[in-house]
Amino acid sequence: MQAHPKPADPPDEKLDPIAFRRKLIAWYKSHARELPWRNVSDPYRTWLSEVMLQQTRVAAVIDHYQTFLRRFPTMLSLALATEAEVLATWSGLGYYRRARMLHKAAQFLVREHNGELPKNAAELRALPGIGEYTSAAIASIAFGESIAVVDGNVERVLLRITGRPESKSAEGRAYVQKKAAALVPRRSPRNSRAEGYNAPGDHNQAMMELGATICLPRAPLCLHCPVFSMCKTRGEHLTTPRAVQLSRQSAYLLSLRKRGTQTEVLLEQRAKDASLMPGMYELPPLPLDAVQGREPMLRLRHAITNTNYYVQIFAVHGPQDSGLRHAIPASNKALTWVLTTRLNTLPLTGLTRKALQRLDVMPITLPKLPAPSLDSAAI
Repeated sequence: MQAHPKPADPPDEKLDPIAFRRKLIAWYKSHARELPWRNVSDPYRTWLSEVMLQQTRVAAVIDHYQTFLRRFPTMLSLALATEAEVLATWSGLGYYRRARMLHKAAQFLVREHNGELPKNAAELRALPGIGEYTSAAIASIAFGESIAVVDGNVERVLLRITGRPESKSAEGRAYVQKKAAALVPRRSPRNSRAEGYNAPGDHNQAMMELGATICLPRAPLCLHCPVFSMCKTRGEHLTTPRAVQLSRQSAYLLSLRKRGTQTEVLLEQRAKDASLMPGMYELPPLPLDAVQGREPMLRLRHAITNTNYYVQIFAVHGPQDSGLRHAIPASNKALTWVLTTRLNTLPLTGLTRKALQRLDVMPITLPKLPAPSLDSAAI
């Protein structure tokens, strides 16, 4: 009888948390990116940044964060705004449910908590739109609570450090959470945001920064890693195969008309009970059979979660395009003409905003990167 092979020894579980934290925080102090939501003392700004950063790249958030704060600089100003105003300012960032929940939470806090955020993760989780990760991030960064923040970047760092493959099971998630919690420094009397020292918050931001800039999903920059000597993997780790991206085609109509010296564009408002982006404005959709054989004025790709949309925009140029006009029922009560000068005040879908900017119907707002700090080592 053939002997069963001996199971492989589990990865070495020993990791000196003090040595790890020392190496990590020294690196973070010297290499952390200058981001507009770091080194702020207003919990509202920390909360806003963490909500915006959910499933969204830092580069995309920078400009929206600054624009949003110019429009709603305080929680009270956000609470007093209408949902349409909030969505219009959020437009282009995607995942619009986040904006709606942020608005509802601000209204609740102003009404029930004197406009102040709870100071611990357990109470923060009771607010609309705040889950386990976001509550831990706000509590740690804004209030110094000693709690682990685990996002995809932190999970990747911990799995590689400990030599474990990726696991989507409850056991795998519990393992990562336990390891993360063991590394977070405890809060001490001098862990005070007022004193500019926040060991738990700085540690969590350093972990996320390491995963975002060094411990990359593909081709990690191991030779630049501050904890390379403590890592069991030193490279990419085994991961669960990702879901295949879906592909869909879609078509939209661009119809412009003059109103005196001004220009109007035809938009359609999505139903209030739509499952996706309810109440948002978009270019009128066209049936694919109505545009067959026609040449679009613009082609673009737009990704939403796991779907790539290959989009074509068609314009009415003359009598030969009358078929396009008839593809949009005149009785459609969701259609409305909007002055192009008012487009920035409407809650546009991200795809519509992108298309109108590419077609020079509305201006492009370039991101404003933060100015370099005089003290690059400050955190």
